[in-house]
Amino acid sequence: MDISLSDKLKGTQIEPNSVHGILWLQTHFESEYWESISNGLAIIPTKDAQMLAEDATNAGINVNFIKSLSQIDKI
Repeated sequence: MDISLSDKLKGTQIEPNSVHGILWLQTHFESEYWESISNGLAIIPTKDAQMLAEDATNAGINVNFIKSLSQIDKI
């Protein structure tokens, strides 16, 4: 897996998981965002994440897109 995308409350979190993933992301985002992206701290609108996932997949990047995730609070 090169890039993981997971839905959050305010958008989709980007997490690069390989050198290929981070290099591909660097060609699509300005340098001021690279540190946040490389640390998995970037969230983008879900619509943009869907386009990013399609573009990355077409470029041969393996993308894991978790479209929804719920967590049950412990009692």
